[in-house]
Amino acid sequence: MKVTKYLPILAVCLMTTGCNSKKEAVLTSGIDLANLDTTAMPGTSFYQYACGGWIESHPLTDEYSRFGSFDMLHEKSREQLKELIAELAAKTDNAPGSAAQKVGDLYNIAMDSVKLNKEGAAPIKEEMEAINALKDKEEIYTYIAESQKKGIRPYFTMFVSADDMNSSMNMVQTYQGGLGMGQRDYYLEDDEQTKNIRDKYKEHLVKMFQLAGYDEATAQKAMTAVMNIETRLAKAARSQVELRDPHANYNKMDMETLKKNFPTFNWDVYFTTSGLKDLKEVNIGQPAAMKEVADIINTVPLEDQKFYLQWNLIDAAASFLSDDFVAQNFDFYSRTMSGKKEMQPRWKRAVSTVDGSLGEVVGQMYVEKYFPAAAKERMVALVKNLQSSLGERIKALEWMSEPTKVKALEKLATFHVKIGYPDKWKDYSALEIKDDSYWANIERASQWDFNDMIAKAGKPVDKDEWLMTPQTVNAYYNPTTNEICFPAAILQAPFFDMNADDAMNYGAIGVVIGHEMTHGFDDQGRQYDKDGNLKDWWTEEDAKKFEERAQVMVNFFDSIEVAPGVHGNGELTLGENIADHGGLQVSFQAFKKAMEAAPLEVVDGFTPEQRFFLAYANVWAGHIRPEEILRLTKLDPHSLGKWRVDGALPHIQNWYEAFNITEHDPMFVAKDKRVSIW
Repeated sequence: MKVTKYLPILAVCLMTTGCNSKKEAVLTSGIDLANLDTTAMPGTSFYQYACGGWIESHPLTDEYSRFGSFDMLHEKSREQLKELIAELAAKTDNAPGSAAQKVGDLYNIAMDSVKLNKEGAAPIKEEMEAINALKDKEEIYTYIAESQKKGIRPYFTMFVSADDMNSSMNMVQTYQGGLGMGQRDYYLEDDEQTKNIRDKYKEHLVKMFQLAGYDEATAQKAMTAVMNIETRLAKAARSQVELRDPHANYNKMDMETLKKNFPTFNWDVYFTTSGLKDLKEVNIGQPAAMKEVADIINTVPLEDQKFYLQWNLIDAAASFLSDDFVAQNFDFYSRTMSGKKEMQPRWKRAVSTVDGSLGEVVGQMYVEKYFPAAAKERMVALVKNLQSSLGERIKALEWMSEPTKVKALEKLATFHVKIGYPDKWKDYSALEIKDDSYWANIERASQWDFNDMIAKAGKPVDKDEWLMTPQTVNAYYNPTTNEICFPAAILQAPFFDMNADDAMNYGAIGVVIGHEMTHGFDDQGRQYDKDGNLKDWWTEEDAKKFEERAQVMVNFFDSIEVAPGVHGNGELTLGENIADHGGLQVSFQAFKKAMEAAPLEVVDGFTPEQRFFLAYANVWAGHIRPEEILRLTKLDPHSLGKWRVDGALPHIQNWYEAFNITEHDPMFVAKDKRVSIW
C-alpha cells in the first residue's frame, strides 16, 4: 500500500544466523520447489515459471474471485481469530461490558441464523419509516449526519484526518461518494460488460426494495430515483486517476467561504448534528462533486431522495439481515461484479464482522498468542538495513541534484516505523454489544468508530495511532505522518520466515518493506516533505526528470493487455508500480550487502540471487476470475498479481543477470526502454 530505516554491522548479523551463538542455526532456503513450473521458461513468463506449480495445486474455489498468497495467509489468520473468538463465544460467564463479552456476544449474534431469518427486514423497519417521515429537504441535512454516524454514507463521506498542508493537526474533510456500485465508470461507460453490470444493478435495486417491503411497482419507481441520483453523482465525480492528485484534492476553506461556495447546503445543521461545533475550516476534497450534492438535495423531489436514502440504509444493512438479503447482496456484488460462485460460510463472515467492529480488542488477543518477540526484532534489523540501502541508492542517483538529494535523505531519516502492533490499544469501553439485533450492534460499532474519529477534529495528530490492526495481512505508508507500518499478520511465510535464509526474506518481506519505503518517493508520496506536509521540496529540473522517468512506467503498463481488448491503466497504477520497482531495487542491494557478511550457497540448483526473485514472485502467486480482472482494472491502484511480476522484473537488471535473460527472450526490454527511478 504505501515506507523505511538504517543499519549497523550488528543488524546484518541479526538478519543471518545469530553471530554471537556458539552453534549457528541452520536456515532453510524458504523456497518450495513444488511452486515452480519448470516446463515454462523464466524469460517467457517468470510468473508462470515461479508460480505455475502453486497455481495448479491451489485451484480457485467457488467462494473466491481471486485467491493468492495474501488470501492464503488471510485464511490462516482468520482460522487463528476463529479459535480465539469462538472460545469466548462458548463461555456463559463473561463479565458484562468486558472485552470477552463483546467479542463473544457479537460472534454469537452473527451466527444466529434462526433469529436473523425470523427478523427479516424488521431491524431496519424503524429507520425506513423515519426516512419516509421526512417532511422537507431541510430535514435531510440532519438525517445525513445521523446516518453517517451509523456507517451509512449517502451523497458523500465526511472524515477527520491530517491537514495535508499542516500535517501535525487534524482537520474535517469531505470526499466524493454516494454510489452503490462504488465506482463512477459503472454508471458512465458503455462497453458490453459495464452495461450488463448496470442492468444487473437495476434488477438488484428492485429486488432489495421488495425484500424491504415494497411492492414491485414502487420498487421500480425507487430504482429509477436511485439511478438518477447516483448517475448525477457519478458524472460529477473525479476519476480514479484524478483522485491521485493530492493538490487537486486539497481545497481548504473557512466557514464563510464554505457557505459562500455552497450556499444551499445547510452546513450549520449538518456539522452540529455530526457533533462538530465551532468549526473554523474544512477541506472539500472534490468541490464539483459537493456542488452536485447540494444541487441534488436542493432540486430533486423529496420523494426521490427518500428512496435514495432508504437504498443507502438497505445497502449498508444487507449483510447483517436475514439470509434472503444476504443472498441477494452476494448475487450482485460478488457473483455479478467479481465472478464469485459461492458465499463464504457463516463463521467466516462472523469472524470478519467481529474483527472489523472490535479490531484492536481482537488484535490484542492475536499478538499475545501468535506474534513472537523474535519476529519483531528481526524485522527491525531488516527495516534498518533497507533504509540504509535506499539511502545509498539516493546518493548514487545520476539524475537527481544535490539539493534534492539532501531533502530526500532527510525524509528517509525521519521515517516513523511501526512493526507488529501498537504500543497503546484503543479503548472500547463505551461500545455496547446488546442482544437486540445484528444490525443494531453494527450501527453501535460504527457510532463508536465515528465518535473516536470526530474527537480528533482540530486536535494534534497522534503519530503513534495505527491505521491497520495487527491481524491485517497488509502493510502501508502514510505520507502525512511519514510512516511505514507492518502488522503482525503479514510477518509470516511466504512473506517472512524466521527459519529461512536471507535470499527468501529479502526477496519477499524485504521487497514489501522497500515497496512501502518507496511510496514516500513515488509520484504521490514525493510531494510530501519529511514532516508530512504537502510541500514541493524538489528543484524544478529534478521534478521534470522524475516525471519523464515515471512516464516510461505509465507507457509500459498501458501497453499490457490484461484481458482480450482490455489494457492496464498505467496512470492509475503508477504509484504502486514505482513502489514495486523501488522495492526490488532497494531490497536486492540490501541483500547483496548482507551476503558480504554471511555468504549463501547454491541450494536446490538455485543461486541466492535466483532464490531472491523466486521468493518475490511467490508473493504474487494466485488465481483470478475474468470478472475480477475487469473490475480491478477499473478501480485498483495495484497492478494484477501476474503483472507485478512479469511487468516489474523486465526493468530490473539484476533479474536479467540472475536468470541469463537475453534479447531472445519475450520478456526482454532494451536498457534504454526500461524504467530507472530509484
